[in-house]
Amino acid sequence: MKKSVITIAVATTVGLGTIFGGVTVKTEAESISGLKGEQTKIQDQRSNIKADINSANDKINTLQRQQADVKSEKKRLDFAIDDTTDKINDKTEKVKSTKAEVAKLQAETKVIKERIQKRNVLLKERARSYQENGGMVSYLDVLMGSTSFNDFIDRANAVATIVQADQEILEQHEADKKELLEKQTRVETNLASLQKMLVDLKNMNQQLSAQKKEKEKLLASLKDQEEEAHEGMLDMQEREQILAAQEAAIKRSIQNERERQAREAAQAKSNQSKSGSSGTSSTSSGSSASSSAPKVSSGSFTRPAPGVITSTFGARGGSFHYGFDIAKPGDNVPIVAAADGEVYVSHYSSSYGNVVYILHNINGQTYTTVYAHMRRSLVGAGATVKKGQQIGVMGNTGDSRGQHLHFELYKGRWQYHAAINPSGIVPL
Repeated sequence: MKKSVITIAVATTVGLGTIFGGVTVKTEAESISGLKGEQTKIQDQRSNIKADINSANDKINTLQRQQADVKSEKKRLDFAIDDTTDKINDKTEKVKSTKAEVAKLQAETKVIKERIQKRNVLLKERARSYQENGGMVSYLDVLMGSTSFNDFIDRANAVATIVQADQEILEQHEADKKELLEKQTRVETNLASLQKMLVDLKNMNQQLSAQKKEKEKLLASLKDQEEEAHEGMLDMQEREQILAAQEAAIKRSIQNERERQAREAAQAKSNQSKSGSSGTSSTSSGSSASSSAPKVSSGSFTRPAPGVITSTFGARGGSFHYGFDIAKPGDNVPIVAAADGEVYVSHYSSSYGNVVYILHNINGQTYTTVYAHMRRSLVGAGATVKKGQQIGVMGNTGDSRGQHLHFELYKGRWQYHAAINPSGIVPL
């Protein structure tokens, strides 16, 4: 199973704990003292893991707040993009209307130019007439050629009218040229301003869209980090649960050890008072394993499953394999307890699948065995099992490739990556 950074950090902290020593317990007091020592170590580890869980939870809360901030910023950008898009559409429409105004002005300009051209022709004719008739002299001739005072007045009025008409033509000519220039300048300026505004808005929209993409990337990264932190926290919570179950099992082991010592003391006292009496011994395997289960060995441990060993303890493919893999095809391949003990964990793990943890107390020495990837478990936490008793069925659950049993042995309590080589201890 791929572990997150948080999980690896916690695993390293847990895994670096000292392995329970291998010195044989010499006295009954030392046996109970050793179990209490294990209990204290587990309590310390649980305390450390709880602190790490709290830190992971704080990190998750921080990541969630950061995501909320990014979502808020993304929402603001969405509104800004929407507003800018509306403005772009508005300015685009105004550019269209201004271009239509330009087209209309061009038509008006054509008319004005035609008027100017006609006036130019008229003015040229006037100028040629002035030149041919000596300019104002022709008007004097007109006045002097009057036959009476009334005729003079009429001719003077006619000359004034002609001069005024010429003046009005010139003034209109200049007004038309000025109007044309003003309209052209105004419309061209307006169009240039709108086109620049449109370009600026489009650039702004592109920048806002780029910012939105960056926020989306940041949000995706924060979500990945949160998922990783959740995975790490769940892994730590599972480890804490295993340690809690171990602590409870050790408490029961202490009580069982006290009761065993009391029974042995009572038996010894009884034996002393019954000199020469002999008891019968009975052998009980307590096994409910099927006929395909491995034969129960003499000694403290027995083989946990039938089949072929496909992987041993040690380096494997660039990593380290902390147990033995035993594979056997078929349905209902039994898995048995390797020694007498108490089941303190029986659950589903994302890495080990259906897995059982058993705590053993053998001649004052504590051992832990782990049975992983089972198709199903037949025992629950708190169950007392005997060596060779069936506890599950071989399977392919969790992070597994093919039906097999992954078996681990720990000297003392379970600790991450602290398993020992079962060869020479468990008959495999």
